[in-house]
Formats: sequence, C-alpha cells, structure tokens
Amino acid sequence: MLGWALTFLIVALIAAALGFTGIAGTASSIAQILFVIFLILFVVAMVARAIRGQPPM
Repeated sequence: MLGWALTFLIVALIAAALGFTGIAGTASSIAQILFVIFLILFVVAMVARAIRGQPPM
C-alpha cells in the first residue's frame, strides 16, 4: 500500500511539473488517502502484535 502511495505521489509531482493541475490534485489526494490507510493498518498491526505478547520488530 505504501508503494501505491509513493507511485501516486510521483505521478502527482510529474503532472504538476508539466502543468496538469487537475491530474496532479487528484493523484495527490489519492496518495494522501492511501498513506493514511497505510498508517492506520500499521498501527493496528503493531497493537495486535503487542496484545499477542510478541516484542516489536
């Protein structure tokens, strides 16, 4: 998921550099949403791992 967020971020940067503001804005929004989802899933996985009694990586 983090890879997809980075991909959309790169697409947004390239589109912004070329002047495609609509595409850049959309790609940027998608990248932000994917990054937030990644962070939420990461925290949930860490909490689940801590509850099971396993030490953090």
